Amino acid sequence: MTDAEITGDYIVVKALENGVTIIGLTRGHDTKFHHTEKLDKGEVMIAQFTEHTSAMKIRGKAQILTKHGAVESGI
Repeated sequence: MTDAEITGDYIVVKALENGVTIIGLTRGHDTKFHHTEKLDKGEVMIAQFTEHTSAMKIRGKAQILTKHGAVESGI
């Protein structure tokens, strides 16, 4: 992989309630959970897609900002 492929897009997740969970999912033949973060209301996390992270699952009420636009989860 090149540096451009490894250094992927960023997303911003802002928790709109306590207990928002962000789960990182792996790349490869078998998709598995590899990292979990929990945010409380008002907390913000900036996350990046990488060589190891191909997807993110967000549980709870949160605002998610990407270069493609904004979306809210848990509504």
